[in-house]
Amino acid sequence: MTPLARRTAPPASRTASFVSRVAAGAASGAVRVFLVLAGLFWLLPTIGLLVSSLRSSSDIAAGGWWQVFAAPARLTTENYAHLLANETITGSLVSTVLITVPATLLVLALGSFAGYAFAWLDFPGRDWWFLAVVALLVVPVQVALVPVSKLFGAVGLFETTLGVVLFHTAFGLPFAIFLLRNFFAEIPRELLEAARLDGAGEIRLFTRVVLPLGGPAIASLGIFQFLWVWNDMLIALIFADSQSPPITVALQQQVRQFGNNVDVLAPGAFVSMVVPLVVFFAFQRQFASGVMAGAVK
Repeated sequence: MTPLARRTAPPASRTASFVSRVAAGAASGAVRVFLVLAGLFWLLPTIGLLVSSLRSSSDIAAGGWWQVFAAPARLTTENYAHLLANETITGSLVSTVLITVPATLLVLALGSFAGYAFAWLDFPGRDWWFLAVVALLVVPVQVALVPVSKLFGAVGLFETTLGVVLFHTAFGLPFAIFLLRNFFAEIPRELLEAARLDGAGEIRLFTRVVLPLGGPAIASLGIFQFLWVWNDMLIALIFADSQSPPITVALQQQVRQFGNNVDVLAPGAFVSMVVPLVVFFAFQRQFASGVMAGAVK
């Protein structure tokens, strides 16, 4: 080998580094492909339901939704026109929103106040009260159905939207207080003391310091609470107004009364499914931040 060839030949370490970079790139590419495939597999039922909601009743009865690839021109939006014409389904969507939004906001507000109080305020029996809150986490919803039904019947809240909201709020608060108290307790004490030295009271300290720092945890809690209330059927089936039930109960009633009413069931089920997905993807960054913060702490 000539001296010029020896000077231009790549060193062994450079070759090894190049090989390691190629291997790392291939590995990361394989991971990305796997994640994309896993995501598509997770979304497959939603895609199938979307396609079914765009097919006619005769096409649905003739075969599975994947047959649409053979005749994509047969897709139609008439099912959604039938859905909008069905007063039971449209009214149930309104009822679901009127239940889910207040139940979520109440849990976030009350849970934030209680979590801050348990984390940074001194009051008699604070640890014992917090232990009682933690103990409520293990109480199943089914245990409270009969006594709460009698209580709501006595005070006039049975089969009302307010009764469903209060039930969801009561059973969502223990987890909310437990989660937010642990998150707020990790805020540096020096930061709160500095704010107090600047003249900040408890309300201002809570709104200006604690809430902005606890935003990821509050957003994560909001997503969990929203999904739980929106997708609930047991509590809505028992406590909601039978004349204006939530979407889960309304779809169940459609199946029971009109077993072949697929042109309404398919788009209604898709709308019921897509709303939580939109909420989750809209707040996915806050959700990931809250989960990672909780894992690190």
